[in-house]
Amino acid sequence: MNDSQLLRYSRHILLDDIGVEGQARLLASRALIVGAGGLGSPVGLYLGSAGVGQITLIDHDRVDATNLQRQIAHSLDRIGQFKALSLAESIRNINPDAQVNAITERADAARLDALLPEVDVVLDCTDNFATRQAINQACVMHRKPLVSGAAIGFDGQVSVFDVRQAEAPCYACLFSPAEVPEETRCATMGVFAPLVGIIGSVQAAEALKLLCGLGEPLAGRLLMLDARRMAWSEISVQRQSSCLVCHP
Repeated sequence: MNDSQLLRYSRHILLDDIGVEGQARLLASRALIVGAGGLGSPVGLYLGSAGVGQITLIDHDRVDATNLQRQIAHSLDRIGQFKALSLAESIRNINPDAQVNAITERADAARLDALLPEVDVVLDCTDNFATRQAINQACVMHRKPLVSGAAIGFDGQVSVFDVRQAEAPCYACLFSPAEVPEETRCATMGVFAPLVGIIGSVQAAEALKLLCGLGEPLAGRLLMLDARRMAWSEISVQRQSSCLVCHP
């Protein structure tokens, strides 16, 4: 690290659990963020500001006026711009050294299959079941840790799915692809503005922990938030031998 980086990341370096070695690992790491909206905004800003070396963003959607209530990476003058490009610009405004690649396409199976070999961690910041399942399947196939978050109304959840750990489940162990839920979207249900910031920040923290190799990740645990009461709850999740994704 040069003198500028030592100064920029000094508050991380002062932490015994990170230090110079951990920060150097972050600078050499590569993250994929799928979705550049409510969850992707805090995830991208925190990963960029923390010094993750390469960040790839993928989102085919454009900024809309209704997004600005909660999607903090975007601004009024960017309405109509691709969200991935807007988030990339916001990350670079915080950390000009950030290497950000913005892809303005849908994250389908073929694109994910091409991207995952080049990254160290994947963050699911999407809002639909089919894409979540495609991301999980790609992560299982390429053995990449997945940090998954969801938020709607006043309820949020976050977990880590890391099949590199022998007993850790994948996303499909908890949410079977065969049991397609009724899609609930914020356009019709609404979402409490700070909720996506809280859940996205937890996702960013879990990704940084994985990249640094510190602490205990949320693998095998689903963390849930009821923001009405500001109450967290947690359940344990086991790998399912009947899962068709991680036990085909």
